[in-house]
Amino acid sequence: MIVVRTWAVALTGLSGQLIEVEADITQHKPDFRLIGMPDKALGEAVRRVTNACENTGLELPDRRLTVNLSPASLPKQGSGFDLAVALAAVATDGRLDPDSLVRTVHIGELGLDGRVRAVPGVLPAVLAAVGAGRTRVVVPEANRPEAELVAGAEVIGVRTLAEAARLHGAELDDPVLEGPPEVEPVADPVSGPEEQALDLADVVGQRDAVEALVIAAAGGHHLLMSGPPGAGKTMLARRLPGILPALDDEAALEVASVRSLSGESVRGLTRTPPFEAPHHSATLAALVGGGSRRATPGAIARASRGVLFIDEVAEAPRSLLDALRQPLENGSISIHRAGFVASFPAQFQLVLACNPCFCGEHGVLGGTCTCSPAEVRRYTGKISGPLLDRVDIDLRMRRVSRISDEGRGGLSSAEARARVVASRQIAAERLAGTPWRTNAQVPGTWLREGPRRLTGSARRTLDGALERGLVTLRAYDRVTRVAWTIADLAGRDEPNAHDVGRALFLKKGVSA
Repeated sequence: MIVVRTWAVALTGLSGQLIEVEADITQHKPDFRLIGMPDKALGEAVRRVTNACENTGLELPDRRLTVNLSPASLPKQGSGFDLAVALAAVATDGRLDPDSLVRTVHIGELGLDGRVRAVPGVLPAVLAAVGAGRTRVVVPEANRPEAELVAGAEVIGVRTLAEAARLHGAELDDPVLEGPPEVEPVADPVSGPEEQALDLADVVGQRDAVEALVIAAAGGHHLLMSGPPGAGKTMLARRLPGILPALDDEAALEVASVRSLSGESVRGLTRTPPFEAPHHSATLAALVGGGSRRATPGAIARASRGVLFIDEVAEAPRSLLDALRQPLENGSISIHRAGFVASFPAQFQLVLACNPCFCGEHGVLGGTCTCSPAEVRRYTGKISGPLLDRVDIDLRMRRVSRISDEGRGGLSSAEARARVVASRQIAAERLAGTPWRTNAQVPGTWLREGPRRLTGSARRTLDGALERGLVTLRAYDRVTRVAWTIADLAGRDEPNAHDVGRALFLKKGVSA
């Protein structure tokens, strides 16, 4: 007998690699061996495949059967190899067309009765298959909508092993399946109607804060909002995705791939940037992702191309906040485990919110703070200096003390988005020919020494703040980036002294 081959995909983070699944039988005592560095879940595929084949009417040959997953040196995780292993094993006695099998990538988990169950990560797996030149892909029917999002893929959805076998020439009927129907992955919460209904016009009496939010959106700047409870910090943060530019095809596909890898259902490409708001008591693994055998994305990766919001940040563990520093600088996050390194995108816009003290009344007009000065310093000091240095805008907020008779009717999300899109277009044209597209991405060296260096009169106030030690060199560069964004929103060719002074005030509360 010839060795039968088909294909599957191994995922490490969002990266996928084609795996050749080859099966062979020998004249030895009946046995079924799966080799090629499978993890525990994949190693258990032997029993799932055996029972599924028997209950489908595709009994395996009564000889020693060996299935190899190549390259053998690459660790492989999960149950998504079941379908490929089963079809390769069945084909060893000539019941399936080997030419059809070798042209097809198979992804799916098997139930003992022959069902093909949905698995996470189908979208990035199909992307990897098409990128490697394999366009014919068989996936579970529940995963078919997300697989069809990949351009150039011939996607075939199957519900049972028998249905998949018939694609390759088997002559058999579908068995009668009893029990509950296939459970689909959890629905994607990002595109829900509640998130889309949030409008910036709902924010009352915080005109300066709204304008600071627009500046943050226009330049992609990180934002810290501090103020008493009830000032509207969370309300503003939740409306930031609605004023960001719509995701392009590449970004939308990346967001959908991360959602798929997280086990969520992906029915289409959402154009609204994602919004993640992990609780301040979340574990480090929940924030950065992890897993001992299979790396799954955390809140940082799920927020990529969108907004990561951490409320009550002063109450979060220091280790949790320090974990943000490397992704903020690199735009990606890597999870190191024995045998593999999984990388996820982390191009998010960070929004932090905190109270002024433990009781939340420090410095509040009409409020009574019960915290001692030492307690106030200890509370605000929980946010590390290196993290604060990476924040572009430090916005101090107050409670609304007066409601206009006009009520709702401030800047709407649609109007703010139009300003943001126009500003980003100006920045993109200015940065044409460089690898950057937003002001927040421009490195400090280019800002200080490149062709767009600020004039001496424009940066005089900022230079003075640097000399007096009010800002670090990193903060100096961040103020300059914000100044460029303010100028772009105003339609000016370059920042003037007023733009730099306003950016300095937004960063340090220092007046020009």
